Amino acid sequence: MGWWNVDADTLAGSRFVRSPLAETLAVLIRLHRGAAESPVELLSGHRDAHRAYRARLAADPVDAALVDAVFRPRWIADFVSPAPSLVETSFAEEAEAVRAATPAQVREDLAVAFTAGRSAVMPDSSPFAELSRRVDLGERMADLLAWVWRSAVEPDWARRGRLLEADILARTRQLSLGGWAAALDRMRDGMRWLGEGRLQINAFDYPPHDISGNRLLFVPVTMTNGWVAWSADRYAVIYRCSGLLAGTGATAAGALERLIGAGRARVLVELDPPKSTTQLVAITGQGLGSVGRHLKVLLEAGLVLRRRAGRSVLYARTPAGDAVVAASSG
Repeated sequence: MGWWNVDADTLAGSRFVRSPLAETLAVLIRLHRGAAESPVELLSGHRDAHRAYRARLAADPVDAALVDAVFRPRWIADFVSPAPSLVETSFAEEAEAVRAATPAQVREDLAVAFTAGRSAVMPDSSPFAELSRRVDLGERMADLLAWVWRSAVEPDWARRGRLLEADILARTRQLSLGGWAAALDRMRDGMRWLGEGRLQINAFDYPPHDISGNRLLFVPVTMTNGWVAWSADRYAVIYRCSGLLAGTGATAAGALERLIGAGRARVLVELDPPKSTTQLVAITGQGLGSVGRHLKVLLEAGLVLRRRAGRSVLYARTPAGDAVVAASSG
């Protein structure tokens, strides 16, 4: 599917949502590939999680063959990634759709993944033909995803959720200021708004697909380049958070925390690039009142300035604020 036909009603009714299942699947994809792509992942225990994941697969050859079949170079088997609901639900509720996948659905989806989306017929001689004859693959995949959720995502969900929410706020602001082209262009590699109701979702030469009359969702995750998903009446674009937000995990240096307080130091450190009050609340996890008080003090001290961007008010560090942060990090 190189591009989708999207009518005006579908586009107008689209929305951004968070999905615990999509975030878990993104983590599983990264674990399966093996290498961490950022210092944040290394600091968050990626290596330990990867060793535990490899040990689990070594102990269960069926699961090992299953994930190899599900994650192909140009395709993800559809049954593991249903489009999320219009409102955020729990991981357990989302994972039930994976668990409920019928053997016939799993076989068809593995065939499509195996042939990179060009055919629904899997050759009997393929390495996945015997695997696809099993009747428990939906349950197995749901159990594996539940293990990833419990061990690698749920303990960190509060922080991840704030990053996802911050990205949604930033995209929504882009939409209000520059329209769909601004909000969707470069959301993921190969994706851009072509105009005239056409949304290019990847650079592959797949036939266009008309999704008019369905719901369209945009779902951020903190890692991987994303994918697309669909269910009976919903289509979803899963995309990686803005790099500036996904890399956030900034902690203020100890000297700066001692000087101005941990909460205020965190706000100052996060103001590169500039952010709105709402984004700061989402990223730091501090209350709106606390963030407002911190910004007031930082403004009075000349470490922060305020500027308007369209309907939004953004806060940014002044040269003095940059110098304070740099000195405390040195």
